Amino acid sequence: MDASRQEGFALFPLGLVALPHELIPLHIFEARYRLMIADCLEQGSEFGILWSADDGLRAIGCAVEIADVLEELQDGRMNIITRGTRPFALVERSDALGYPSGTVAWLDDEAGEPEDPALLADARDAYRELVRTATDRVMDEDDVADLGAYRMAATVEFGPGPKQELLELRHENDRLRLVTQLFSEATARLQLIGRGASKARSNGKVRFDP
Repeated sequence: MDASRQEGFALFPLGLVALPHELIPLHIFEARYRLMIADCLEQGSEFGILWSADDGLRAIGCAVEIADVLEELQDGRMNIITRGTRPFALVERSDALGYPSGTVAWLDDEAGEPEDPALLADARDAYRELVRTATDRVMDEDDVADLGAYRMAATVEFGPGPKQELLELRHENDRLRLVTQLFSEATARLQLIGRGASKARSNGKVRFDP
């Protein structure tokens, strides 16, 4: 059995992109997805979120685990919190389980150049500046000491396009370059619309919707 692949993996096409470490609230109302979530809860298993974009379903997605069930309504609908875990590529789709599923291949980073400390430092500095601009919170170096590209990006509400690009990169240095650019652009955008507006827009959380 190929450990890098998994058959019968539950899939949830959505109009959003999930990233590893990101917390994503979901409202589950369709019968097939209520069945899917019930199976995942019973089995303690993950499911995969794939971006259903205007021009089609993306083949690279992110697995999520169910972090919390906030509410179960009498009609079967549910409100849950999921947490992104790991990226995957869709190999083949199936509807055999009564909900979308398929064979997926788990994606590891490519071997090559080691992580560049300068790129990491630049990304963390850009992230700290974005947080300061959006929320007035001043983060010191200890606050970001354990944060890589995914962990930082998971707290910023970018649009699905940039997040999908980030998810498809297979080297941390490339992800660090991209998030540094995105954080810097987000900071510049927030500064343009004014601090008062940016704080109201962030509502205590860093947001950037290009």
